[in-house]
Amino acid sequence: MSTFPRMHVSLYVSDLAATVNFYTAFFGQPAAKIKPGYAKYVLDEPSLIISFVQNPERVHSNFGHLGFQVETLMQLEARLAAAQRAGLVQRQEMGTSCCYAKQDKFWVTDPDGTEWEVYYFHEDAEFNDPRYQQEYDQAADSSQCCIAPAVATETVPTMAPMAFTLVDTGTAAGSACTPGGGCC
Repeated sequence: MSTFPRMHVSLYVSDLAATVNFYTAFFGQPAAKIKPGYAKYVLDEPSLIISFVQNPERVHSNFGHLGFQVETLMQLEARLAAAQRAGLVQRQEMGTSCCYAKQDKFWVTDPDGTEWEVYYFHEDAEFNDPRYQQEYDQAADSSQCCIAPAVATETVPTMAPMAFTLVDTGTAAGSACTPGGGCC
């Protein structure tokens, strides 16, 4: 059996315009599709389809995080520089041991508080950085990995307005995606 050709993730968001602004800057490309209450990005590297459905009632703050592993330190530096130019970087952690691995990484947080980790893996480690270990020890699920320090909501950058207006067609939020509707 062959590998899956592309991963798909769908997240609920509270403000689609702010989400599109954030992810256009973070991914460095525009959305492939924008409809009332819905946006989709198709990334080639890594092979990922990620969609956002505006539905504030279904946004959860205890999600965890998502991330991208880069292949080289030069790629990490380039992505960090681009994220810094866009005002997205929340924090940097260079030479940290997280998830029992030595890593260099930075974090960004989208408008709904979903954290993204962009990291370069150096090598396996036999310990976790002490700032993470206390949170691991307190976590109810001992399989928890890469728990990032909490980010205050006021540190989320304010994004520029979208270059276009999303038209409200009167469709209820979240109903744009229906089984068999092809929106995802």
